[in-house]
Formats: sequence, C-alpha cells, structure tokens
Amino acid sequence: MDMQLRGKRAFVSGASSGLGEAIALELAAEGVSVAVHGRDRARTEATARQVEALGVEALVTTGDLSTDEEAWRCADETIARFGGVDILVNNAGNLMRKDNPDWMDVTPSEWMHSFSLNVGAAVRLSQKFAPGMAERGWGRIVNISSTAGTQHRGRNLDYGCPKAGLENFSWNLSKILGPKGVTVNVVAPGAILTPAVVTWLKTIRAQQGWPDDEEHNERVYSQSLNQSIHRLGRPREIATAVVMLASPLSGYTNGGYIRIDGGNSI
Repeated sequence: MDMQLRGKRAFVSGASSGLGEAIALELAAEGVSVAVHGRDRARTEATARQVEALGVEALVTTGDLSTDEEAWRCADETIARFGGVDILVNNAGNLMRKDNPDWMDVTPSEWMHSFSLNVGAAVRLSQKFAPGMAERGWGRIVNISSTAGTQHRGRNLDYGCPKAGLENFSWNLSKILGPKGVTVNVVAPGAILTPAVVTWLKTIRAQQGWPDDEEHNERVYSQSLNQSIHRLGRPREIATAVVMLASPLSGYTNGGYIRIDGGNSI
C-alpha cells in the first residue's frame, strides 16, 4: 500500500536504537528523508546509514533533549538542512532508574529529570517544528507514550506520570493545530522487545529468580502483565502504526490514541 509519503521530511527523536530506529527505517522505506536524533553519535550514525541505504537523505543530530539548549540546537540543525519537517515523531524517553525501584526510592530530582525528558522533549521540539507545519498547512506529530501513562502498578510512577502528561499535551495540542492542517496523535506501546527491555527483563529475572532462558522469561513476563498475546511486541509493530498516522491517508485521525500492548488493556 502506498502511504503517499514520498518526498516528506521527518525528525525522529531517540532513533539510535529500539523503537526510534525502527520508526526511522519504516519512514525511510516509504521515501521519507529522516533527521535521525540520538545521544550516542556512533549509534545514531549507524541508523542514518541504514536510512540512506533505503535511498533517502539522512541527517545525524545528537543532543540531550531534556535541556532547552540542546533540543533547540537539534531542531535548528534540522531546519537548516531540510528547511523544516513535515513529520515529527517524539519518541525520546526513558526510565530514569533501571532497578525497578519503589516510588519512595526515586528522588525528587530524578522525578523532575523524567518529566523534562519524557514530556519536556516533546514540548520543546513541537514548539520548534509545529509553526512551520502550520504555516505550510500540513503536518503530522506522533508522540510515543506508553501504557504506563494509564496503568496503575505501584512501580515506575516517575515514568508513568510524565507519559500521562505527554498524552494530555498531545490531546490539547491536537485541538490547537488540527484547524491548521496539523494532526497530533499518540501511540502507546506496551512491553516491546527493545535492547532497553532486554536489560529490564534481566533485572526482573534476578529479582524474581527466573531461569536464564530469554524465550521463557518473555512468555512469563507477558503473562504476568495479563496479556492475551503471550509474547512481547516487536519494534516494527510500533513503527508501522506511526507510519500510518504520519500518512496523508490518516488526515481524519486527530487527537487519537493507539494502544499496542498485546491485549494487556483488555
């Protein structure tokens, strides 16, 4: 199916690995030039080479999007090279702690850092790119949230609360930008088998005393989440949803929320 994206320009944050890498490659496969953002230069360049191998232009831009200065610099570099973007995918975000801590063990400064990255990065980049989209009368903003934004498990509150904020920001922004031809939608993945989640599963394995068997632990973990599909998601399953929302064919989808979690929410 032709998603009618050839010739568009995109900025994908957090694209040096995992979901962001898969999204950048899926967009590139549809003919989209991609500004590939990451914090690690070598890994970001590796993704950019894969993008270029698909026959489109790639730009490497690196920086910490939890700060105004570096986020704006990454955006300005992209605007200088591409003249603006048509598609913004706000994917950058992360758990501040990898040890599955109790909420009382997460310091207030760690909470604030999480907000600055998991919702603040999307605000910063949207402020930079949305005006150009609105001026041209067409654009797509896709914010990658998490099912943690609506779930209540008593852990990782410092991650889930900012994701809830990202969703609220997205829905309000969709009201502001929709009349100007710019749609804003949310994709909320559940547990996806990215390198970060592989590391996370090793932490859970140690805490729960699971065997050293990745396939077994993936199945047991997905069942513990009460999923109806007993495996974790794969990055491309998120990327294809992002491409759909970025397409001109999805022009009537605005303020949407797509949960991709193996039936965890049912």
